[in-house]
Amino acid sequence: MLALTIKQALHMAKHALNDHESAQIDSELLLAYAIGRDRTYLYTWPEKQLSSSVQTLFEELLERRVLGEPVAYLIGTRDFWSFTLRVNRHVLIPRPETELLVETALSLLGEGAQRVVDLGTGSGAIALAIAHERPDCQVLATDFSAQALLLAEENALQLEIQNIEFKQGSWYAAVEQACFNMIVSNPPYIAPNDPHLGQGDLRFEPATALSAEDAGMADIHEIISAAPAYLAENGWLLLEHGYDQGQRARQLLQQYGFCQVQTLADINGCDRVSLGCWKIRS
Repeated sequence: MLALTIKQALHMAKHALNDHESAQIDSELLLAYAIGRDRTYLYTWPEKQLSSSVQTLFEELLERRVLGEPVAYLIGTRDFWSFTLRVNRHVLIPRPETELLVETALSLLGEGAQRVVDLGTGSGAIALAIAHERPDCQVLATDFSAQALLLAEENALQLEIQNIEFKQGSWYAAVEQACFNMIVSNPPYIAPNDPHLGQGDLRFEPATALSAEDAGMADIHEIISAAPAYLAENGWLLLEHGYDQGQRARQLLQQYGFCQVQTLADINGCDRVSLGCWKIRS
């Protein structure tokens, strides 16, 4: 094996990943992970030769990335909000678009102790971001997957976030009768026959966390319809959904009695988060 320098390894990797839009950043992340350093190190020591073990690991990772495996699963982490989360094949990879849900939740939470539940927490991204920013609030994170909850708990420990608890169950099955000030969720919302499920990173992510019946609206419908039983007066429900599902989400929220219903666009200008406020009728 001809030993490569860091500069040569990056050049080789970018060439191998030429078909990928993210070839540059992917190459840097994989090489930094193989070396055990941050990305700055790569450009501080570009002429440093790789050891045979590092080069072998890097080439194995690169080969898997060429075949489409997500970088987040290869290196086991993903940046989200203001921290780095551990991720694996049992959870969705947190995406920048989802930060809109966190930003909106934080803007709507009232002052003082508030109770928030994140349904289908996965890696814990949404719940942990809210709990981190609002240590005066108590956050409950649920998921039907025991593996997902274990990972979310590990992320909470790593980030030293203590105002959060975890319970296993599908949607409200894990929630005891209680009045929450806010319900948030990023549920499955892709139609089962959507061709995107066979493309890119989605091929490797857990199907149960991606797709839902009724053109992707089944779980959204279930969450909205049951939400009033778990919300306090003036409580909020916030849901992430697909770019073309804003109108249906708003219709469902209005159908089940929510007011102040609206849909917000993400960083790409696509409908991404719909929300409504619950007011108890006398």
